[in-house]
Amino acid sequence: MELAHESLKQADSFVDDIADEQIKQVIDSGNYRASSDYNDAVGFDFAIITVPTPLEESMPDLGFIEAATADLAPHISPGATVVLESTTYPGTTEELLVPILEQGSGLKAGEDFYVGYSPERTDPGNKTWTFVNTPKVISGINEASLENTFRHVNIALVNELAVFAHQLGVNIWESIEAANSKPFGYMKFTPGPGVGGHCLPVDPSYLSWPVRRKLGANFRFVELANDVNDHMPDYVVQRLLQPNRGNTMIIGGIFFFQCGSTGGIYPPREGLEVLPSRSDRRDFGFSRVRMAQIQQYED
Repeated sequence: MELAHESLKQADSFVDDIADEQIKQVIDSGNYRASSDYNDAVGFDFAIITVPTPLEESMPDLGFIEAATADLAPHISPGATVVLESTTYPGTTEELLVPILEQGSGLKAGEDFYVGYSPERTDPGNKTWTFVNTPKVISGINEASLENTFRHVNIALVNELAVFAHQLGVNIWESIEAANSKPFGYMKFTPGPGVGGHCLPVDPSYLSWPVRRKLGANFRFVELANDVNDHMPDYVVQRLLQPNRGNTMIIGGIFFFQCGSTGGIYPPREGLEVLPSRSDRRDFGFSRVRMAQIQQYED
């Protein structure tokens, strides 16, 4: 935290999608000041809590949310608004956030101050849809989990199709492009060595966890998708180590984006970087170019 806010004070951005010049402009305007001291939040009108929410053995770790909320609560004044933006399970705002805020402030949520939830919508490296023009949804149901669960399940479907298509001698890429020629009723997903980023591998599990905890049921599609996608890095490694492969390999797309500053999960790296230890080949080259820039080939 100290390092981050000191960098921001110097208009030194550590986020790829926000340029140093943008930070300098808001600092010069007097509308922005970086600080790690919660006393600087006294009298705030709006506070956005956006802290990490890692999964520990498939269980949500909300320790950062609890700590940030407890530190912020004493500084809430009547009329203020607090918005949670961290990835989490449905119900966190009302079940966890509100009680901590009320206890620490002595005020009543919904009467003295306001609380909402805004699902994170960011696509690192996307120059078309940025922080500026991507629509935001504030409060209501946890839409972020629903969006990423949809993507997660469909990626798992096409990943499993890729495995079986190879075994059946079917070119999965040609099949996908043929299906994509249909102008309606189809959404294109392509296979890959797992899922990555800081939301997609996590959000679906945050949605399935309260289903299991509150309803005693399994969110079967999510759990099946997790199983399929988690095994894809190993499947790719097995394909690369087939005897008919050449002696020299160049692995492109270890990171899903050109820079890894988002702190996300990168299964391809986890699987592919063990290649030298699992093969008698010693000539490997790794590239950090974007996956989208690589032409996909079937064998």
